[in-house]
Amino acid sequence: MAKQSIFGRISTLVRANVNAMIDSAEDPQKMLDQLVRDYTNNIADAEAAVAETIGNLRLLERDHQEDVQSAAEWGNKALAASRKADEFRGAGNAADADKFDNLAKVALQRQISEENQAKAAEPQIAAQTEIVDKLKDGLNGMKDKLEQLKAKRSELIARAKVAEAQNKVHDAIKSVDVMDPTSELGRFEDKIRRQEALAQGKAELAASTLDAQFEQLDDMGELTEVEARLAALKAGGTPATQPSIDAPKGA
Repeated sequence: MAKQSIFGRISTLVRANVNAMIDSAEDPQKMLDQLVRDYTNNIADAEAAVAETIGNLRLLERDHQEDVQSAAEWGNKALAASRKADEFRGAGNAADADKFDNLAKVALQRQISEENQAKAAEPQIAAQTEIVDKLKDGLNGMKDKLEQLKAKRSELIARAKVAEAQNKVHDAIKSVDVMDPTSELGRFEDKIRRQEALAQGKAELAASTLDAQFEQLDDMGELTEVEARLAALKAGGTPATQPSIDAPKGA
């Protein structure tokens, strides 16, 4: 995976507006679950890419250090050869002096070559170091965002559970609300009221029938007395009269 590619993905994910994504999602919890999976997978890819990039940077740094060290060693060799040449020249041995001067020149050439290699690697090391620092920052940002996602998901799940519990409580309260005609107790009470009304109606009907029977009995008693008086008249007697309730005693 190219460094620039993974860097672009990290930057995109870190800049993502999670709250806006949640607001626009039909099912925020499913969306958050998917985001957590995506971030987890991308973090794993990013960690692998960052580790590889850091490894390459350390190789460059190690090679650069070896070039610097090698240049210094060749410089010491050139100095030693030059001094040796001066000793031979001072002793009048021009041939050996020239030989060691030539060795000093070779050493200096090698020193220059190593120094050039070290200098050439320095801009690459600086650029690679900058990339590694950005990748580390981006990776840390992704990890922070992942923790935010997990916290948001936990919050939504907790809120969903609370809402579900509240709905169950409201449903339970509604089912025992006697003022609610659609509740079980309301329907049961209405049934009892209808039964009470039916019983009252039957009682009134029974009372009405009993009163009629007594009234009929009174009518029959009155007719019997009329017949008795009529018989007395026909017999030539005086019809019996009922004593006056208001007549004084002994009158």
